[in-house]
Amino acid sequence: KEGKHTMPSEMEDYLFDLRGYIVIPNAIDKSLIDKINQLVNRYVLLETNQWKGYVHRRSKNEIQNIMEAGDPFEHLIDHASYIDHLTRYVGGDDGLFIDEAFVNVRESGGSTPLHSGAHKRRIRTQFRFHNNQFRCGQINMLLALSDISSRDGATMVIPSSHKSNLLHPSFQSPQTRSSLEEVAGAIEVHLQAGDVLLFVDCMAHGSAIKRTLGERRILIYRYGPHWGHNRYGYQSSEELLARLTPARRRIVCPISPLGPP
Repeated sequence: KEGKHTMPSEMEDYLFDLRGYIVIPNAIDKSLIDKINQLVNRYVLLETNQWKGYVHRRSKNEIQNIMEAGDPFEHLIDHASYIDHLTRYVGGDDGLFIDEAFVNVRESGGSTPLHSGAHKRRIRTQFRFHNNQFRCGQINMLLALSDISSRDGATMVIPSSHKSNLLHPSFQSPQTRSSLEEVAGAIEVHLQAGDVLLFVDCMAHGSAIKRTLGERRILIYRYGPHWGHNRYGYQSSEELLARLTPARRRIVCPISPLGPP
């Protein structure tokens, strides 16, 4: 699929507007997934808060600034299977920016609690649609690096919560917030390795508890308007910027530093 741009269909636009997310099956071919996982194998050996070049093991589960890890990750910056979807949903006629790029590797017992929701009205993660144009502050491109089905700690979403005006009652209950499987309205999104889940960040989401053995691996690039900034302040290396194609460089570094000659 890499050479063929795939524009969002009318049904994808409808479902994204209605639910806040869509799934693109088989977006990334197996050979690229294998290369990505081979590189991830190197970085899971890092200790928490350890760096390897510009890649940072920020926490037990997160490997941040992963675009610096090699060519396979650079292919994902503007992959043809979803880049036009991102341009459409961010409203990126003026350009896109990736404000976070990381791999999450989770073993048995881990989960992500319920978070976000349209009731917060945050500009950074907002969902807007006007005059047939989407204007979303942050779209998550979540790529499954392993098969994720029932009991594998799947991503969970509350469809349409990106338009909710009210606080979900479970936000007020630590017991249900710690176990998203018990949250009313939340559903699991099962993926095969290579599938991509696109969702607007103001949709309430999290993950189920991983109850199986082995690793659950996902990769997330968060796309927003070109004027955004990195969530944690990570900077792109000069080596990466020099390697990138002009199109990819405009996404990773859309606004170059400006100073006197």
